[in-house]
Amino acid sequence: MNKVPENPLKNRKGEASPLLVISSLLVMLYITSNVMAIKIINIGGLSLFDAGTITFPFAYMLGDVLAEVWGYKTAKKVIYMTFICNVAFIIFTTIGIFLPYPGYMQETQEAYSMVFTYVPRIVFSSLAAFLSGELVNAKVLVKIKEKQKGEKHLFIRTIGSSLVGYLFDTVLFVLLAFYGTVPVKDLVSMIAVQYFAKALIEALLGTPLAYLCCGYIKRNYE
Repeated sequence: MNKVPENPLKNRKGEASPLLVISSLLVMLYITSNVMAIKIINIGGLSLFDAGTITFPFAYMLGDVLAEVWGYKTAKKVIYMTFICNVAFIIFTTIGIFLPYPGYMQETQEAYSMVFTYVPRIVFSSLAAFLSGELVNAKVLVKIKEKQKGEKHLFIRTIGSSLVGYLFDTVLFVLLAFYGTVPVKDLVSMIAVQYFAKALIEALLGTPLAYLCCGYIKRNYE
């Protein structure tokens, strides 16, 4: 079987390594997605999904690039590090709520508290969904690549793995976060809308970007 080689690319002199850049962007996108999730997108009177749904597929795209270029072991390490960074972000922004502030910043304090007062159930659901979805996404991409026995047809790997990863991520998050608090039909609707929105963004934007990233790295660093 054609195993995907682990490939920790070395730095070029004076340049940040692609692995460092991809890893940093993944951390940034995941934390950004969680902050943006506070805003709900409403079109035509219907609340469709949170704003984090727009940026989240790009985090998956970077997970695809990690697994495609460096292999599953390296991708898994970066995913765990992203998870740890998000936990740290939650801890420190929560601490910030309770720090003293001057009276003239009352409105700013209230806005800060509104954004960063986390609901424990939502936080747990988000973290569990991210970790399981990203790990499954990376593992499936590598397995598909092994079956294909070659570098061609990257879109099959990126879209195929993301569809499986999104299924784990979306279903797990919605059920853990909202089961028992909203009607079952609304749970189904939330899962369907979020899943297909992520899949559409992945197909139209995420996969072309994955082609660009993987092509650039393989041309210039291998």
